Amino acid sequence: MTHDYDDDCIFCKIIKGEIPSYTVYEDDDVKAFLDISQGTPGHTLVIPKTHVPDIFAYDADLAATVFAKIPMIARAVRDANPAINGMNIVNNNGEVAYQSVFHSHFHLVPRYTDQDDFKMVFKDNSANYDDAKYAAIQAQIQAQFN
Repeated sequence: MTHDYDDDCIFCKIIKGEIPSYTVYEDDDVKAFLDISQGTPGHTLVIPKTHVPDIFAYDADLAATVFAKIPMIARAVRDANPAINGMNIVNNNGEVAYQSVFHSHFHLVPRYTDQDDFKMVFKDNSANYDDAKYAAIQAQIQAQFN
């Protein structure tokens, strides 16, 4: 993988060692380090070691390289604390989707109980859809593969 950096990117600065981090895993392609916010204890970020703003900018090779490391790192985070009972793996893309650092990253958020301080809400909007609306959305997406 080539390593391109953005001099204004905080994650690129972390990769280059210009800003310290609590690194838990690093190889030639990815870096995993503790999120400074620690949404829950062990909250870890996994980033490619090349500047790519979001998931939409990945090519197949970068995706294969980065995604292949996530399960290994997730298992290490989980196995580090027997109180971890699950994990949310979150990837935000675009400001409207809560992306705040525009260097692609995956949050590994350990879950201890359903009362810990992390929430995700998926509202059920199915009452607003019928077969025709589902089919229209399906067709719009499928057309992008042609």
